[in-house]
This record gives sequence, C-alpha cells and structure tokens, in this order.
Amino acid sequence: MVSLAGRRVLVTGGSRGIGAASAILLARSGADVGIVYSRDAVAAGKVVDGIERAGRTGIAVRGDVRRYADCTRAVKTVQKWIGPVDILVNSAGIWEEGPIGTLTPERWKRTLEINLGGTINMIRAVVRSMKARNSGIIINIASTAGQRGEANHSHYAASKGGIIALTKSLAVELAPYGIRVNSISPGWVDTRMVSRVLDRPRLRAAIRKSIPRGRIATPDEIAGPVLFLASDLSKHLIGADLPVNGGSVLV
Repeated sequence: MVSLAGRRVLVTGGSRGIGAASAILLARSGADVGIVYSRDAVAAGKVVDGIERAGRTGIAVRGDVRRYADCTRAVKTVQKWIGPVDILVNSAGIWEEGPIGTLTPERWKRTLEINLGGTINMIRAVVRSMKARNSGIIINIASTAGQRGEANHSHYAASKGGIIALTKSLAVELAPYGIRVNSISPGWVDTRMVSRVLDRPRLRAAIRKSIPRGRIATPDEIAGPVLFLASDLSKHLIGADLPVNGGSVLV
C-alpha cells in the first residue's frame, strides 16, 4: 500500500540513528535518497550502501546544517544527482547535558543552531523549489522534551519545542502551496546520541520502567512513522506532531 516510487528524499543527520533508519526505509519503499552528514563519512557510506541495496539511487553530502550555504549546496548536489527534492526529513540534532547553573552560552548556542537553526536552514533551502512545483513534504524530528520540557536539558527542550512551533506555523503557511509539514516527537530511542545514559544498566532499567510499553524504541520504530508521513496515507495531516514514545508522554 505504501509506495514512494519516483520520489526524491533528502534526510539530514542521515549517517546514524533515526536519520539512517529513515533513509534506508524510505529507499526500500521506492524513493531515491540523499543524506546530509556532518562528520562520519564511513557511516554515511554504509547508509548509501543500504539505499543502493534496496535498488535505489543514494548519495551522501557532507555539510554543517548551521551554515545556510552548506544547506543550499547539499540541496543543489542532491538535485543534480537524483532530481528535485520531494520530501525533506530534518533529523540532524545533538543532545548535550546542561544544568542551568553551568550551561555555557556556547553550548546553548550550539544546540539551538544545530537543532532549530539547522531545521529552518534546510527548509529555506528546499521550499522555493517545492512551491514552484506546488508539491512537497517536510518532516521534522522533534522530541518529547519539546512537549513537556526536560530537566538539565533546557537548551535541548527549547530547541525541540521550537521545532514543534515552527512545524505548526509553516504547516499553515505552506499548505496552500501543496506542501505538507508535520513533525514527530520520539521519546527515548536507542541511538549513539544517548548512549552515555543507556549504557548505564541502572539508568536504562529506570527508563524502561517509565515507558508503558516496557521497552526503549529502536531507530526503525521511528522510521515507520516517518514513512507514514512521507506517504499518501497521511495526505490530510497538516501541522501534526506525532508522539512516538511507547506511551510515556500522552499529549
């Protein structure tokens, strides 16, 4: 029932975690996929291999989403390789601890620039082409932290809350141009980004206990909702924020 045949996708943060899982699943559903990564060329190459094993065209572009010039260059490169971007998945992000008494201005700025600034930079880079074609899908990865806040991570929560507000604002603004904008708010996901917490058995057990489903999500379990939002099954969803957290936060 779900086919993305003929669609061109661009995924940021595509070398690991939710971004990598989403890129490969979208390719398995028929899309050609470009990914943007910041550092790990080897990991990015493995994702491209997964895309190509699915029988689709894949490309990896290195760039820093904080820099608008990098974002426009990535979009132009992907357009040259696979064609105009039909679907943008904004998954690039960082999660660093920062109790308010010791949270440095530099750490606050870095988190906001990557998580929220990178999201708007990529949207700016693709939206003109989407408007011209009167078609497009934008999927932003937010977080339960943006819905309810997160102690000792106020900068992260603020960035993700901003993504949710940005999603709702742009959803209304862009819907007349045939562009659907939605977001996903995962809870705990077993990725390298949070490994410093999940690798501690007592903390991992406590986190699992807080989730009604009784387990921590895998990246593939977030990629599924990404595929749903990328497909025609969700064509009447505008400005939604899907909570994908095993029941731990009910909004």
